[in-house]
Amino acid sequence: MPIKRVWAPRIDFSVIRREFELPTDFPPDALREAEEAAKTTPMLATDLTDVPFVTIDPATSKDLDQAMHLSRHDGGYRVRYAIADVAAYVRPGGPLADETWCRGQTIYLPDGRIPLHPTVLSEGAVSLFPDVDRAAIVWTIDLDAEGAITAIHLERARVRSRAKLDYAGVQAAVDADAAPEPVALLPKLGMLLARQAADRGAVNLPMPEQEVEADGAGWRLVLRAPLPVEEHNAQISLLTGMAAARIMLDGGVGLLRTMPSPHPDAVGKLRAAAASLGVAWPRDAPVGAVVAGVDPGTPRGAAFLDQAAGLLRGAVYTAFDRTVPAETAHGGVGAPYAHVTAPLRRLADRYATEVCLALQERRPIPDWAHEALPLLPEAMAKTDRVASAAGRGAVALAEAVLLENRVGERFDVGVLDVDHGDRKPAGTVALDDPAVRARCLGELPLGARITATLTVADPKTRTVLFEKAG
Repeated sequence: MPIKRVWAPRIDFSVIRREFELPTDFPPDALREAEEAAKTTPMLATDLTDVPFVTIDPATSKDLDQAMHLSRHDGGYRVRYAIADVAAYVRPGGPLADETWCRGQTIYLPDGRIPLHPTVLSEGAVSLFPDVDRAAIVWTIDLDAEGAITAIHLERARVRSRAKLDYAGVQAAVDADAAPEPVALLPKLGMLLARQAADRGAVNLPMPEQEVEADGAGWRLVLRAPLPVEEHNAQISLLTGMAAARIMLDGGVGLLRTMPSPHPDAVGKLRAAAASLGVAWPRDAPVGAVVAGVDPGTPRGAAFLDQAAGLLRGAVYTAFDRTVPAETAHGGVGAPYAHVTAPLRRLADRYATEVCLALQERRPIPDWAHEALPLLPEAMAKTDRVASAAGRGAVALAEAVLLENRVGERFDVGVLDVDHGDRKPAGTVALDDPAVRARCLGELPLGARITATLTVADPKTRTVLFEKAG
């Protein structure tokens, strides 16, 4: 389930790291192995350094997993997507591999991150920096004019990115009709794939970034909506994940990311929340279309998307071998889907990619990857729980800090959800300023706007509580 993307570099989140026992430094033997691996360049038979790949990431990113090149092909499109070849640097069964199994994924907190791999690899030898040769898994996905997949190929290859682009720069270039050739088709292709996703019933959440900034003696929350090119870029990653799922399902072995479709009751609650936030929801409009029409850069839009994230629950990793599982689809994607595009940040991607390579090349899956498949769902579930809990705790702390000096104030809020049962009447409300959700005591009319008094904002307990005003 997505969580808020909150950045608060001036707030101390060390209590979150301690409480959830998040990793700190890498063990010496794992770090030594990473440093030795960083000194070598894998020998690869396929040379694709003539393809002018580029990366698109936030301006400050150094762990560059993905590079792309988009072109026209046979009346449709050709997507080349180079993914950092982490498996070429992490020895199966070694201390580094063991440590990545303990970590499971990169964990993001509002003041920084806890990486899956040592930075000598993730921000060094494996990262797809420009003007240097790198080992990669290159996906070549051909699409027809409507965006449907017509062919899939992947291989290990040597690549050389031409530029480290950032979202703001690419968006400015697109707006000026001057996007560089490798990504000039990104807006057109991204919109085409997004329309296909909508037709499948996919639910894409364009979550805004929210940064807590000092404001005199207090704090303020600044919202930044994702740029269109960020959403287009995400469509390329989703396309690759669907291609990977197709290969594994055809081969009868693999690791999918599955999730049930949103439950009708949850959609009904979201519809009521939309009313309280002024979000238009035409009678026959599917939830994906409503979400797509919301402005995530507004407080009410951000609150709606945060509430909509509750629809995307129950995502798990599903391993299979010879017997295809009964449930193969991801309800948020609207199709079978697999994680393969972020191996620097997610453990499972390294193994799913290796399965796809073996199936593509019609050779046995390496034992180290094959034997890991049944173990990965539990390992990833554990790290997902830790990452989600730490993320929720960090957001709660940031929101308590934001509101600490405003206890006793009254706020105009929208009622997003109402508790049912024998507990004291309460529910969830959304504020416009700052754009946060919080608990509120009292008999709350679902879907309405009310006045509520802030009664608790305690950073020590990470508690924010409102009470319906009389």
